Amino acid sequence: MPPRSRSRRRRRQSELNEAAQLADRLQQAGFTKRDIARIIDRDPSLVSQFYTKNKGAAFVTALREVLTAVETAGITDLPELAAIAARHTHRRTTASGARARVRTKALLITPTGSGTGRVAAQAIASGSARLRPLIAEAARQGLRLAFTVRLAKTAYVHPSGSRADSPGIRRDVIQRTDHTEERSYGSAQTGGFDAADFARRVDAAAGDVTAAVHQWLVETGRIHPDAQIIHLEVRTWRPR
Repeated sequence: MPPRSRSRRRRRQSELNEAAQLADRLQQAGFTKRDIARIIDRDPSLVSQFYTKNKGAAFVTALREVLTAVETAGITDLPELAAIAARHTHRRTTASGARARVRTKALLITPTGSGTGRVAAQAIASGSARLRPLIAEAARQGLRLAFTVRLAKTAYVHPSGSRADSPGIRRDVIQRTDHTEERSYGSAQTGGFDAADFARRVDAAAGDVTAAVHQWLVETGRIHPDAQIIHLEVRTWRPR
């Protein structure tokens, strides 16, 4: 297949809405879609929807001001750019003037405190953002949590089934044909982990759930520092 001509690339650029064009220019300046999402305080999936679903009109002014700050003032600090964007980003309001709820896929926690959220490779690469509300709500309700991760077998420090890895968990390690393993940490039988503690870890990682879980696994000597999580599941329950 012959390479795309410059005219075709220019035509594609002209077909993008203004939010996508501004996002393109920010990426040319060295920012990622994930960076842009942090700047406008939204999920990275929304930035992708600038291109795929023609969204982003509400963020054009904020993105334009951020781009000006980058190109004319040389500002590259994400918190500083986020502060600039915040002055031009407003949440939707209802007819009564109240702040509208954010339209996201619900991650429900039942009255018994039971909740589950799962993410795979693509979401993990962007920080597992959809798990953050689940963890935050679990922390607000004083719940316990546990999680399951999937990594390459060689990424774990301890061998399969080692009590040093996940003591007290009466659950077999799930071994996959692609040389990866799923291992669980925490359970209702062992008490699990304090959701508030993990919520603080997520906040300290700038909302990156993947990074927070990875850091805990490294700190506790369970995985190697260069290991990559390829599946993550979080479960919650109310302590008795």
